[in-house]
Amino acid sequence: MSSFGVFEMESQRQIIERLRAAFQSGVTAPLQFRLTQLKSLLSLLEDNEPQILEALQKDLAKPKFEAVLSEIDMVVNDLCYTINSLPTWIQPSYVGKNLATKLDDCFVRREPLGVVLIIGAWNYPLQLILAPLIGAIAAGNCAILKPSEISRATERLLAQLIPKYLSQECFAVICGGAEETKSLLENRFDHIFYTGSQAVARSILQAAAVHLTPVTLELGGKCPCLIYGRLDMLAAAKRLVWSKFFNAGQSCVAPDYVLCTPEMREELLPAIAKALSIFYGSQPKQSEDFSRIVTDRHWDRLMALLGKTQGRVVMGGEGSKEDKYFAPTVVVDLDGSDALMQEEIFGPIMPILTIESLEQGITFINQREKPLALYVFSDESQVVNMVLERTSSGGFCSNDGIVHMTLPGLPFGGVGASGMGSYHGRWTFETFSHRRGCMLRGWGLERISMLRYPPYTESNLSWLRWATSAKKKSWGVCSVM
Repeated sequence: MSSFGVFEMESQRQIIERLRAAFQSGVTAPLQFRLTQLKSLLSLLEDNEPQILEALQKDLAKPKFEAVLSEIDMVVNDLCYTINSLPTWIQPSYVGKNLATKLDDCFVRREPLGVVLIIGAWNYPLQLILAPLIGAIAAGNCAILKPSEISRATERLLAQLIPKYLSQECFAVICGGAEETKSLLENRFDHIFYTGSQAVARSILQAAAVHLTPVTLELGGKCPCLIYGRLDMLAAAKRLVWSKFFNAGQSCVAPDYVLCTPEMREELLPAIAKALSIFYGSQPKQSEDFSRIVTDRHWDRLMALLGKTQGRVVMGGEGSKEDKYFAPTVVVDLDGSDALMQEEIFGPIMPILTIESLEQGITFINQREKPLALYVFSDESQVVNMVLERTSSGGFCSNDGIVHMTLPGLPFGGVGASGMGSYHGRWTFETFSHRRGCMLRGWGLERISMLRYPPYTESNLSWLRWATSAKKKSWGVCSVM
């Protein structure tokens, strides 16, 4: 039972009906209402930063530096970007016309979906619930938020703050565990946005199918980091170590494993050791800059996974269940069949596998499910471009990790098993909008309209095809090799 009490099915239904009534009243439609709610959400973050940092420290022992960057500032930047851009986004987009529609107004109108459900994750418990909410508000929806019960302190804080800052008629927080989520999913929503594991995503899809509810799934997978060719090895090691061990590796976009040649591995390992020492000192457990594993259960999973590997632990490998510390760990001498390569690690364990060529590395990546992110470290542009062109992933970044997802202008989302749909910036607004194709017609050009009426003739068909066709430009000659 959550500290806020168990929501029975009827209580959930009443909340949903209240929000649906508010949506149908049209209260969320005006631009001013949306901007007011977005600015209130901004105030929530600005007014309560100490409480937010305290909750994140309790849940994951997040260093203030990491919490501010990944939980608070990412959301603040997305909010400011959206507030500044929303008056433009909501304008109709006019489309090209043909002769038959020359006098018509033809445009795409973005309309809210209705009452949406946002289910957050425990690893970034603030960002992963508020970032989708920004787009839901901007698009004019009502929303129910379901924070992760695993990050209990942040869940409790969200349940306290959201009703204080946002309209209680339009937005609600429902707390609880798996049973509460299961019963919540029995209700009809106009969109479901879920961040989490692939296993739970399958249950989300099954529940959504009952009501034909569209879904956005932000999942994960094993994000590869391919290191090949010329580069500054220490700089590469620092960026790799930072992105891998940020939040103790509990990031869906963290590099899950590394691919490099045997020769490069011999250069990389001492560079990683040096980077770890610079970042966390000789005793990472004593460092205030290294997070902790979220629960005992997750700590046990990581330790069991490490115990199954056939590889060789060359750094780290130790931990303390008492305070959920798991050392930054590097494993070598393993292949694609190893236990560490069968599931997303989601923790501070870095397997390094060797390849003999760039071609082999690309093949290795393509033989597996499409990842949420793919990283390539190289000073050689032909290497970067070759990997970019011959692989598929949710996102792509060269010579760094994680940072691509911080830019509101880039869509963030998976492909294949790593998810469906995208968000951040305008992409969140589009996710929670229905793009309604509209044509406003008058009574002009009736002579052209008469061409489509029976009785049909070959002459009328020819004229109509001419009036409605897309005009061919000079395409040149295309040759097929």
